[in-house]
Amino acid sequence: MIYTVIWIPSAEARLTTLWNDAIDQQAVADASDRIDVELRIDPERKGIPFRDRWIYTDDPLAVLYEVNPGDRKVMVIAVKIVR
Repeated sequence: MIYTVIWIPSAEARLTTLWNDAIDQQAVADASDRIDVELRIDPERKGIPFRDRWIYTDDPLAVLYEVNPGDRKVMVIAVKIVR
């Protein structure tokens, strides 16, 4: 089943800040692209459960996300650098 990955505005703004501040901006951009691709399929199997959410890491980023199976949506609610 394919999910739609949506970054809430605060997560998207944080990603922009991380990208602007990054020494390797391409690594941040590539990781965010891979996260979008990976979380489209079986997002509940890709991440580590964290309360009622999941954490997924793709160096140098980690995201906190929620899954809505009924709507087939993944909401990225937070992002950070994990190096």
